[in-house]
Amino acid sequence: MEAQAVHDRLAAKFGARIAEFQADQLQPWTVVASEAIAEVAAFMKDAPDLAFDNLMCLGAVDYAVVKDAEPRMELVYHLYSYTHRHLHVLKVMLPRDGARVPSVEGVWGVANWHEREAFDMFGIGFTGHSDLRRILLPDDWEGHPLRKDWVDPEFYNGMHVRPTQQMAERAMAGEKIGVGPFDFTPFNAHVDDE
Repeated sequence: MEAQAVHDRLAAKFGARIAEFQADQLQPWTVVASEAIAEVAAFMKDAPDLAFDNLMCLGAVDYAVVKDAEPRMELVYHLYSYTHRHLHVLKVMLPRDGARVPSVEGVWGVANWHEREAFDMFGIGFTGHSDLRRILLPDDWEGHPLRKDWVDPEFYNGMHVRPTQQMAERAMAGEKIGVGPFDFTPFNAHVDDE
């Protein structure tokens, strides 16, 4: 099914909760109202003529500064149908602060890890998720490092996280520092004696 036909099917079923369509993209996409994403996802999987049985990827984007628009977070759902061999992309726009959206884990089980990653890296909450906790960073990590307003902490549990000035200067001078599995930087050589 062509992307326009997928969008038309969604617009007919969900009306105003389908907000926008961009057909002239490499992967055409439809914007879905945040509160409707789980319902739209279930329909797209269960409708025989759509049969989007695969959530290939769920990604997040932080648009902290947008010309002529409000700052926002965006969730991007890449869907594929093995039955019909067609794909479609859904987007959900969220406010940057307190971003929350219904989970699609009940539709596609793989969303469990995708949503946990979006939570971990961007701070987006997923209502109804079975186990919403960090997946890449330690449980006691503070903040969400893929947000545009993220600032690396100096230390985490007593370890340097941000490169020191000395390390940065060595790297800028061309020294290969920790770029391969067998490279070795002497223990605390980058930390000034204090």
